[in-house]
Amino acid sequence: ASMGMYLCCKAIHEQTDVRVLMTGEISDELFGYKYTDFAPSPEAFQEEAVKRIREIYMYDVLRADRCISVNSMEARVPFGDIDFVRYVMAVDPALKVNRYGKGKYLLRHAFENAPEGDYLPRSILFREKAAFSDAVGHSMVDYLKEYAETLYSDEEYEARRSRYSFAQPFTKESLLYRELFEKYYPGQSAMVKDFWMPNKSWEGCDVNDPSARVLSNYAASGI
Repeated sequence: ASMGMYLCCKAIHEQTDVRVLMTGEISDELFGYKYTDFAPSPEAFQEEAVKRIREIYMYDVLRADRCISVNSMEARVPFGDIDFVRYVMAVDPALKVNRYGKGKYLLRHAFENAPEGDYLPRSILFREKAAFSDAVGHSMVDYLKEYAETLYSDEEYEARRSRYSFAQPFTKESLLYRELFEKYYPGQSAMVKDFWMPNKSWEGCDVNDPSARVLSNYAASGI
């Protein structure tokens, strides 16, 4: 997601005079990811939302801040409004779990059937959610995985990943990213608590990739 967002921001900076961007960070944490469809109960959904919001400064918000700021622009994060966050977190989580066959249904529903008509075209309002890194095209991630495979033999992979006691890489792709990180920011990995991953204790979420595309409910999203 970072690469797609960085390139998008770079293009906006170079090709337009836009300097302030609206960004949708924190909507996943409040209303649910693809993986939170697997939450075993509304209470578990709520606990996960609280955890994600408390840690968001290390993940999505950090990514957005760096990608936007490095391209000399500013972000506005409407879903991060404190009053809005408090309001949504006070909503009964039983209403937020995906029992509608469509993720983030409450958020989508808020934008439809207004007296003056839908705020957004229904083709946009109810389209499938796509992970950022896949929404730009599945080929980008596939190429990166293929490239990582060419860099390390299985023996090299095991030897080089074992150098890291904290947040040890678990795929050749993650080793590639870690080595790039250590090249430019040596010894700084502990600034992030852990890998961002779905809740692997939930049935259907014990996966080895942070991308939603590996989940059984991803369907045709992002293709």
